[in-house]
Amino acid sequence: MIALLKDTAKLLELHGANPFQVRHYTKAAVGLEKIGQEVGGLSREALHKIAGLQPSTGKFIQEINTTGTLQRWEELTATTPQGVREMLALRGLGPKKVRVIWSTLGIESLPELLRACEEGRIAQLPGFGQKTQETIQASLAFREKQADKFHYASALPYATDLEKQLRQAFPALLISLTGALRRKMEVVERVEVLIGTEQVHTVFHWLDQQSMLQKEDKLSGPFAWRGQFVEHALKLTVLFCKPKEFYKQLILQTGSKAHLALFGGEGKQLGAVLDSIMEPLSEAEVYEQAKLPYIPPELREGQIELTWAREKGNPRLLEMKDLRGVFHSHTTYSDGKHSLAEMARYCRDLGYEYIGITDHSQRAVYAGGLTPAAIQQQHEEIDHLNKELAPFKIFKGIESDVLADGDLDYSDEVLARFDFVISSVHTGMNMDQKKATERIIKAIRNPYTTMLAHLTNRLLLKREGFPVDYRAVIDACADQGVVIEINANPWRLELDWRWVAYALSKKVWISVNPDAHDKESIQNMYYGVCVGRKGGLTQPNTFNALPRQEVTTYLQRRKVKSPRGA
Repeated sequence: MIALLKDTAKLLELHGANPFQVRHYTKAAVGLEKIGQEVGGLSREALHKIAGLQPSTGKFIQEINTTGTLQRWEELTATTPQGVREMLALRGLGPKKVRVIWSTLGIESLPELLRACEEGRIAQLPGFGQKTQETIQASLAFREKQADKFHYASALPYATDLEKQLRQAFPALLISLTGALRRKMEVVERVEVLIGTEQVHTVFHWLDQQSMLQKEDKLSGPFAWRGQFVEHALKLTVLFCKPKEFYKQLILQTGSKAHLALFGGEGKQLGAVLDSIMEPLSEAEVYEQAKLPYIPPELREGQIELTWAREKGNPRLLEMKDLRGVFHSHTTYSDGKHSLAEMARYCRDLGYEYIGITDHSQRAVYAGGLTPAAIQQQHEEIDHLNKELAPFKIFKGIESDVLADGDLDYSDEVLARFDFVISSVHTGMNMDQKKATERIIKAIRNPYTTMLAHLTNRLLLKREGFPVDYRAVIDACADQGVVIEINANPWRLELDWRWVAYALSKKVWISVNPDAHDKESIQNMYYGVCVGRKGGLTQPNTFNALPRQEVTTYLQRRKVKSPRGA
């Protein structure tokens, strides 16, 4: 419903509608996000009882509940070519620029847009220029590269549901997810499953009968069922082997090429010695016979696994049960869907000891950033709730925008009022690597910065982050004692796992944060743990694995060192 309202607003702006109409639909979408309540199917009387719901928004809801759509949206989409609508999702283009491209050059598809960029025609349009043209080209290339890929969090439910149904239908089956999904890569192209059975034909037939699956006969064979999940066309490969070969095949089908090329104790590559291993009963036995330490699936990338295993004595990777609290959460004070009290109680009921509230700072007007007066109001509410919910604790935080020059939003006097400050970049992403890195490092050196959030501000499968010198940024965090966030939002998942090991080598604390804008998003902590595990993260290196009192002491000591505290 919210997406439909937002899309209508974009299409209205694309067609040059009165700005009042555009704001009308935009405000309705924002209003529903603020309310954070399911309104589908509610009667007119029930809608009237929802606090904060505007009458005009109620009319939109009623129309959608009655017809399943908005007439205005239907009219707009009927007169807008699909390719033009796809342009609206490209970085560097908004509705106004797309309208210029469409009306001036008559471009109605992405291939036509790319050709116009290559011919230099986009740069010649008024208000565009060479830089905008290059941004559009980069966005088109990124889109092409990410085609037919899925977030790990999007593919996982399909995979686990299929695995569950297979186990129910065939209780004695040897079955496991494999490939990139088992390694918990942030983006995957397909679901891969390995089955050890003597009843290949029976399982084949079962797969053929599933309405949620569509088989590709030309790609399938005697020991491979290939096709896709009907919904979203997520590709699926199911491979079969004999039960006695299952664990050898599980190693082969899970590990990356680089992992399988690792040399074992006898100077032979892991992939090459598997044939000589006789009927192993577990993956651990396979590694043992190959004279290698057991490597958890997440680490099988051929990058850090042997260093991790040999230098650290095979330490236990971070698990969900290790996390004691949650940082980086938003409430209705800015752009969150649930109130401060609701977020705190939900977090407490999940078994956490504390939550760090970090609504947006005042420059983030698009997200309802907090004015100094709103900060005071929120802090008073936190003081009240801390008495009510004790021993559970709410830490007073803020997600402070890093401005273009590297300064933090708010004066030192205001920043000194928080228990901790998360610094993050949301705008000005067109800087080159040198300027972007200098900007972030200046923010890191600000004595009020406690934590650095979503380092490059990337959105997986949607936009690349801004370019930074990872090594220089991590070194600066190590020098200043700044915690680096692993943002657990499935669209972000950064600090990128490829740089976690380097951060750990520099003794930088890592905090797994949900960037939650509603209660349910706190559950995204799991995906952040997956990222941490891929980088070799353990409980002793994780900031929010500290118990409540240790976090309190740490934040108090760090605050004393700030200019205001001193």
